[in-house]
Parts: sequence; structure tokens; C-alpha cells
Amino acid sequence: MKNKTPTTFYEKKQNTGFILSLCLLVFIFFINSASASSVKQLKRQQIDEILFNIHAYYVEDLELQNSMHIKYNNHQFERLYSKLDPYSKYLDEHELTALFDNTNGRYTGLGIEVKNIDEQMTIIDVVNNSPAKNAGILPNDIIISINNHTIATLTIDQVAALIRDSKFASIHLTVQRNTNKTHIPFDVTRTQIDLESVTSQLLDTGTGYLAINSFSNHTLHEVAIQVAAMQSHYGYPLKGLVIDLRDNPGGTLKSAVAVSDLFLQSGTIVTTKGRFFDANQAFYAKHGDVLKGAPIVVLINENSASAAEILAAALKDNNRAKIVGSQSFGKGSVQSLIPLGDGNTALKLTTAKYFTPSGKSIDGVGITPDVAINQTNLSQNNKAVIIKNEQTKGTQQLLSSNLADLQLVKAKQLLSMQ
Repeated sequence: MKNKTPTTFYEKKQNTGFILSLCLLVFIFFINSASASSVKQLKRQQIDEILFNIHAYYVEDLELQNSMHIKYNNHQFERLYSKLDPYSKYLDEHELTALFDNTNGRYTGLGIEVKNIDEQMTIIDVVNNSPAKNAGILPNDIIISINNHTIATLTIDQVAALIRDSKFASIHLTVQRNTNKTHIPFDVTRTQIDLESVTSQLLDTGTGYLAINSFSNHTLHEVAIQVAAMQSHYGYPLKGLVIDLRDNPGGTLKSAVAVSDLFLQSGTIVTTKGRFFDANQAFYAKHGDVLKGAPIVVLINENSASAAEILAAALKDNNRAKIVGSQSFGKGSVQSLIPLGDGNTALKLTTAKYFTPSGKSIDGVGITPDVAINQTNLSQNNKAVIIKNEQTKGTQQLLSSNLADLQLVKAKQLLSMQ
């Protein structure tokens, strides 16, 4: 069982009719340590509301919930709250806004994805067309300070808060690049960024490459457009497709189901099971395969999670695709968003477990690839660089700076054999 979630961030009336089903991985949020302090400041009415929802909808029946007539004091409430899984938390107004922005494919920030690597806040990706990208910040840059505040002892949540809660739109970042001890200063202005959840490239012999970086409300539309554009370029249906889900942390359940349905003629996509009636659902593919049966290879790694695992499992269990890569993350739970009070805050609560078409739960286990190939993670920018058999003069310098993508090479080989 994996007990840690990826610690990256992107800069960026009680009734079930108000519950919005989501299947989210925590990269969208600034989580866990921040939530522990926020719940201590809740008012009695908010605590009662949260207790009601946990009692009614949480996927497990916690022991402390059984007697709802007993008034909880703050210590008892915090004890109960600590028993929730890592994906359940109270969302304040800022976090709720960030959630909606991300599910709509946008957020306000700098355009960096940060991960704590060897106790250093390392930028692992820079979003295209973002302020950080335009300023010249690069993947692997190490953040030394934010607005002249040294961050060496801060958690990733605290680093995110420094950027998010700054009074100034312009953020002063100091980074260290490579092994050079020289510090490089950047002034980067926060702005609204439209996230690109899907990118594509043409491969050789009539095949295509589709990288899905997250599952937002726009992903289905973007996937359909990208596939149609590739087929239009060739003038005939694709002969095969690589779907790259590496480092895809998830997104909405609805989006994962819709994208899966694009490539399936029939069969179960996913089922969900929970304690309350509406948590128990089954999703099935409707007739119509956008690729008309052309072979598919899906790439996954240890950071492929949640909605990405739903798509991978749906295609694998329905014998629609071969899976290449490393064992996926293993987030097999569904979160629902329950508004609290006047709707400015909410409870993100695990309300169900999901099961693959073969009836398996992948929670804490992940999806096992058909062909196992482990390799160093590629950044989102590098994922769109396709390693071809011949390197032209124009691409030679670019490709030489990237690791050979062995998983993609294997995917292309599998497509050529079908």
C-alpha cells in the first residue's frame, strides 16, 4: 500500500443533488498540512455540517460517527478528521476556487510545477506560454528564495502559499541552476494560465501520439480535435495511436469516462461502490470507436493516477490497448465535492472506491503494464518530443538534450507489429 501522495503543486442543504462527483489527485491542491490548521479554526455550525456529511457519505463507517446525537468537542472532531483518508479535506474559499479553476483547465499563478527532491524545491516542469516560461525559468531549477524569503526549511504547502498569498502580482524568485552555485534572480508576474491538457504529434507510418496531461472539463473536446487533426493530416484514419498518460495525476471522473468511451465500441468502463445509494454506479461504453479498431498502446508510470488509471484500465481490460511502462500510482477512490454553508467553502470527501472492468480495485496497488519498462520521468515539455529513428539537423540539438524515450520506442514497435 502506498502511503504517500505526490507532493507537487501547480501554481497549479444536505442532499446528494449538490454533490459533484470528482476523481482528483492531490496535485491540484495545496494539501494535508495546510488543512490540519484550517479545521482548528472552524465554527460550530461548520463542524456540525462536516460531521453530518462524513456520517452520511464517507466511504467507510468510522467508529466515532455512530452516535450523531453526541456533541463533538474540538479535540474529538480533530481526531475524527484525522481518520479520513489523504484525499478528503475541508476546502477554504481559496482552495475551492483553485479546484474549480483547475477542473476548467485554468489557474492563476506562475506556471511552474514543483517537487521536493532531496530536500530541495525543484521545478520539474514549466507550463508552455506561462509567465515562468517567458521569463526563462527551466525544469530542474532549484528555488532558493521567494520574495527574498529563504525557503530551505519550508514544506511544499508553505512554498505554494508564499506564491499564492503574496500581496504583489510580481513574484521575485531566486533559483540555482544545475550544479552552479550562482543564484539567478527572476521577477515573474502571476497571471491566469490556460492549461493545455492534451498535445499530439504525428509519428511515422500513419500513426499518432497523444499526450493527456490531466483530465479537465475540456479534455474530451481536446482529444477529439487532436485525433481528427492527425487523421486529416494523413487523409485517412490513423493506423495506430500511442496515448501517453505518464505523470498524469488525474482529474474528473466524468472526463475519464468520456475519453475512454471515445476508443471503445462496448464494455464496462468503470464501476464505483460506496455506502450511500448514488455512490454505486456503473459506466458503459456506447457504440462507436473514433479509431475504428486501430491498435492503441498506452504509456503509464508511477505518477499516472486516478482518472489516468481509469482510462488505462478501461482500455486494457476491454482488450483495446497494450500498456507499456511502470506500475501506476494506485489511487482507486472517488472524491465528491459537498458545498458547506453559503457555498464559499466545501468538503472534498472520498465517497466511493472504483473498480476496473475486470472487477479489481487498484487502490494502493496500481495498474500492472503488459510490457514493463522503467525509465526516468520525462517533463511535460519533453513528453511531446518524439524520438524518431533519424535525427534531422533541425531536431538534433533538441533531441540530444533529452533522454531516449525507451517506453515510446517500445510502443511504436508494438504498433508496427499489429
